[in-house]
Amino acid sequence: MADSQPHFLISVLLLLLLLLFTVTAAINPGSSLYASNPNQTWASPNSTYSLGFLPADPPTSPPTYIAAVAYAGGVSIWSAGGISNTAVNSGGALHFESNGNLRLVNGSGAAVWSSDTGGRGVSSLDVGDDGNLVLKNGSSSTVWSSFDHPTDSMVPSQNFSQDKVLRSGLYSFGVTKIGNLTLRWNNSIVYWTQGLNSSISTNLSSPSLGLQPIGILSISDRNLATAAIVAYSSDYAEGSDILRFLKLDNDGNLRIYSSARGSGTKTERWAAVIDQCQVFGYCGDMGICSYNQSFPVCSCPSQNFELVDAKDSRKGCKRKVEIADCPGNATMLDLDHTRFLTYPPEYESQVFFVGISACRLNCLVSGSCDASTSLSDGTGLCLYKTPGFLSGYSSPSMSSSSYIKVCGPVSPNPLLSSQNGGKNEVWKIRPWIVAVVVLATLFGLMALEGGLWFWFCRNRRNFGGLSAHYALLEYASGAPVQFSYKELQRATKGFKEKLGAGGFGAVYRAVLSNKTVAAVKQLEGIEQGEKQFRMEVATISSTHHLNLVRLIGFCSEGRHRLLVYEFMKNGSLDSFLFNTDENNSGRLLNWEYRFNIALGTARGITYLHEECRDCIVHCDIKPENILLNENYCAKVSDFGLAKLVNPKDHRYRTLKSVRGTRGYLAPEWLANLPVTSKSDVYSYGMVLLEIVSGKRNFEVSAETNHKKFSVWAYEEFLNGNIRNIVDKRLVVDEDIDMDQVMRAVQVSFWCIQEQPSHRPMMGKVVQMLEGIMEIERPPAPKAAPEVSISGNASSNASALSTTATSAAPAQSSFSSFQTAGPSPLASEKASSILLHSDQK
Repeated sequence: MADSQPHFLISVLLLLLLLLFTVTAAINPGSSLYASNPNQTWASPNSTYSLGFLPADPPTSPPTYIAAVAYAGGVSIWSAGGISNTAVNSGGALHFESNGNLRLVNGSGAAVWSSDTGGRGVSSLDVGDDGNLVLKNGSSSTVWSSFDHPTDSMVPSQNFSQDKVLRSGLYSFGVTKIGNLTLRWNNSIVYWTQGLNSSISTNLSSPSLGLQPIGILSISDRNLATAAIVAYSSDYAEGSDILRFLKLDNDGNLRIYSSARGSGTKTERWAAVIDQCQVFGYCGDMGICSYNQSFPVCSCPSQNFELVDAKDSRKGCKRKVEIADCPGNATMLDLDHTRFLTYPPEYESQVFFVGISACRLNCLVSGSCDASTSLSDGTGLCLYKTPGFLSGYSSPSMSSSSYIKVCGPVSPNPLLSSQNGGKNEVWKIRPWIVAVVVLATLFGLMALEGGLWFWFCRNRRNFGGLSAHYALLEYASGAPVQFSYKELQRATKGFKEKLGAGGFGAVYRAVLSNKTVAAVKQLEGIEQGEKQFRMEVATISSTHHLNLVRLIGFCSEGRHRLLVYEFMKNGSLDSFLFNTDENNSGRLLNWEYRFNIALGTARGITYLHEECRDCIVHCDIKPENILLNENYCAKVSDFGLAKLVNPKDHRYRTLKSVRGTRGYLAPEWLANLPVTSKSDVYSYGMVLLEIVSGKRNFEVSAETNHKKFSVWAYEEFLNGNIRNIVDKRLVVDEDIDMDQVMRAVQVSFWCIQEQPSHRPMMGKVVQMLEGIMEIERPPAPKAAPEVSISGNASSNASALSTTATSAAPAQSSFSSFQTAGPSPLASEKASSILLHSDQK
């Protein structure tokens, strides 16, 4: 025992030395990072910060990248040279050269930024746990650091002294010698300043700004006994593992943000300039800043001006005709409730005490005045603006008026006029004109009403078409709209643009009378009477859920039976999962989208099974019936349609053979047993496995050892090879939450159990996917035989006709299929909600 102790101690020491070497390992010269591989980073010892490439913000086309030190999750706190000037394309790289220089190059190899540390003895690069990027020499002394060369952000523990500046475009932020914080435009105009309390001595030797981890922004100096608090974050001292950082944004405002570790997002907690329109130059030269509800917008003073860049209103405006090009024809454009921003020292040199008319006319005749503002507050102050940069602010609550030179005639800006409430113009209308207009309106309304009534009496059936137009405008109320066949024929342009076809019929794109884009399904095999059809449509339209396709209306006219659904821009899920076209990689869904689609689909089916007044069993859950809107939100379609099909129709037998054979059909279909909501659970399990793998669940290939994919996947799961199941087109190491993958795979195996009693209810499926409920290890699912439904298809179809209102007769036949066995939830019992025929 004594002999083993020294060996044990030596092993522990070696392990500690190995860990110490791993934590303190630095980047050596000759290393590089590449924009084409954003997953490659140089991280701090505790992985809180990392140096690597991030996509430029805002995104560009083609995409560009910045070399940045980022907080865990991808929030940049420092960038090489600043974001606005040093973005590179996908061929860019950051080289830590052998001479000790850190150099950023673009795709052509040209240098974009450099630390200029070549030949200064730099031997290593470190990213500290405080976010400081440091270049050190052989004696571990700092030669260069990002804290000493800030860009647009500052983090806690970073010392920000008088000689340092944050920059973002034309804007800059710094600390003055007397301890004031200032925001400047173009290194000249100070549009915001925050001073120390007057009780504190301004005899400061080296004022320094500090940001504490809890969000306190304070000034300190050797002459100050305590720090002078300037501001603090609104989430002061709340939350753990949260970074609070100061950032000068490209809109010229200084803000404190919070970012939770790993979230990759930031939340504003404090802003220096409360009124964004008070930021000088926010809307560019001659641009006018105003508010559209709560958001600042930029526009030109009038139609005498035009935007410099039609795609970016913040770049300002220019005169369509310059003053120099219209000598003798210049005039002043009046801008009510508007002010051209003026700050010291410019404010002090251009203030005059004159009346409103003189403020306007004196500027017009002066060659050194380009615009003026009269403060209509009783002070008589007039502010002159010399030719140069004009930054305007307009608000209905502003008491000032402004004037700017233009070449006549004046063309007011309707948008700006409406925002300011318009001018107080007096319209003089003669009384007889008013009387004529009123009488003409009354006669017109009477004639219109009479015409509509005459049309109604002559052609009563077509009167419903007009009602449908009005009802269409308010279909959000929930009631299905009745369309005529001619209306839908016109909306679909003669059923020309086919979106797809399913077991129940073809689907066409339509543009309704109110310009709403919709999908029209032309049903086949519908032999029900009109009254019964309307009742079933009313039942379908009464289901309202985020994850169900909305039924807008219907058509029941003669032999025509059509349903009008909301249009889903991104089509069906199968086009994304099973797309093998390498040139169409843009339709590849990442894991986050896939998991949200799986969860949304489960919630939609849960609503149909457990939250509707009557349980609705879908009977045809598959990727083709899961549609995606423009935000890739999953919506289940074709629910309730099985009840509309005539069970005696021979086409229904073919429908079931086609729909159920290939991988989604629950075993009870083949056993000629009653179909319950658990049949949908089985189908959903197969779809969930396809979402994870990107493969059809019935695929057999060399990759799966010539086994059915679901069987092979379970074997890989038992062997701990969960990554082998995941779609190979996804970047497994970085982009996938493996905890979510494990939950999804386990849930899929529970759902595809052979016996319905072993499958969970859909509500429990949602809880397991969300991680609310623990998931036990699923038993091996048996492979269901893939055969077509033939002889018993008719009886199966009969079981689909209605929802459960008297489930007892079918219970006895179903009981023979239930045996004792495992269940993911000990308290769960087999579903008792069955479908039955309408036999009386």
